[in-house]
Amino acid sequence: MTTAMNDGRQADTERRRARVTRAITTARRDGSPLTASAIARAARVDRTFLYRHRDLLDALHTAAHEPAKQPGNGPVVTRASLQADLANATARSARLAALVHQLEVRLSKALGDEAWKASGLGAPSDVAELHSQITRLEQRNVELTRALEERDVELGAARAANRDLTRALNQRG
Repeated sequence: MTTAMNDGRQADTERRRARVTRAITTARRDGSPLTASAIARAARVDRTFLYRHRDLLDALHTAAHEPAKQPGNGPVVTRASLQADLANATARSARLAALVHQLEVRLSKALGDEAWKASGLGAPSDVAELHSQITRLEQRNVELTRALEERDVELGAARAANRDLTRALNQRG
């Protein structure tokens, strides 16, 4: 009798294992969730059945991490390809964030310069022309100062000659 009971229990276990395997295959094909609870429910077994049979649980985890079969001849999506896409998207996002920051800094500087000029506090836009005009005026000032000094010397000489002539006239007469 024990042998018949053992055979019956073993046959029941095999039927459950077959149902679990079919549930995993069906879930992969249909795109249903590949979780222990969902597969146990679909196979009409208790979740603990999956945890007692590690090979079935491993098959479930493997199926959950493998890509679903793509209809047609399209590209196969794998976990590695998705991770590569994520890494590329993360790098692109970082580059775009750096570019946005750079553009924000440039815009802020341009708006700041514009506001500074509009307020009247900033340097005029024709600074180079004003510098050249200052240089010309400084040169003119040096020339006029030299001419004034020459005239002062001439005036001093004329006054000295005038005094000498006045003294000479006064002594004669």
